Amino acid sequence: MIRDRVRLGILAVTLGAALTGFTAPAVTANTVHPHAWRVVDQTTVSGSIAGEGVATVRTPGQPLRIYYTAGATIPADLQAQGWGHIGDPDSFRGYVFDPYQQTVGTVTKKMMLVTTPGGQRYEYVHQLGDGETTANANAYTTVSPDGQWLVSSELAPVTRLLVFPAPLLNPVLPRTGGNLPLAGRVLLEQLVRNPQGCDFVSATRLICASDDSNNDLYPTSKPLLQIDLAHRLDGKDVTAHVTWLAQLPLRSSCVGAYTVEGVDYDTVTGNLRVEVNAPSPCNADTTIYTLRR
Repeated sequence: MIRDRVRLGILAVTLGAALTGFTAPAVTANTVHPHAWRVVDQTTVSGSIAGEGVATVRTPGQPLRIYYTAGATIPADLQAQGWGHIGDPDSFRGYVFDPYQQTVGTVTKKMMLVTTPGGQRYEYVHQLGDGETTANANAYTTVSPDGQWLVSSELAPVTRLLVFPAPLLNPVLPRTGGNLPLAGRVLLEQLVRNPQGCDFVSATRLICASDDSNNDLYPTSKPLLQIDLAHRLDGKDVTAHVTWLAQLPLRSSCVGAYTVEGVDYDTVTGNLRVEVNAPSPCNADTTIYTLRR
């Protein structure tokens, strides 16, 4: 499945703009970029398997597994129920959380599918509420480091992320599937456009990939963003500061629009993986960049 593995020299991710010929505007006084994340590796995987998301799955007593999502990974029974789109997943101690969107009929809900380390699946459905976008309603999900909360959002301009109890891990929810209520929000100090994936790197920090093709909000298009929470998640609203880190790598022999996809952070290795789909017709494969601090 994985092929064309290319070892890169240590390359600062902030060079992404130069590599694509993109000229970034001057960095403003309130912009912080720690120069910490750097590309150390890249891998290509079939877009039909990996084109939406990636997660590191560490199940106690079993080998590490890199888990990918795309249209070809959606089980037939879920497709038949109208769950025709899967987003960027996450994993916690062998539990895998997949975000699903409705693709048929009137969109009124979204779903988190939880797969246990033993392979049992449970569906938790959230009825969309006021202020929740119906189109592209469930782009990604990430699990807090204590395993108690899920954070997700729509693929849209957002000023908040949504917080839900983590099914099977947070005792407020039944352990056999059911309703997934909204618990709180991450209130962003600055607009984020089209987040495609986020992952916790600490209890109060998320790293997110934005599929923003403009540079009016941040110094570059396709930004890698850092979101710092005022405190750990507790099921209530929490404010958060957004920091631009860099432009994500955009490298291809094809010319056109890139699509930024999933994000994964492995707490054991410190590896940050970010997926980028190249312009057509070079988008048959998804490129997964590995970054380290």
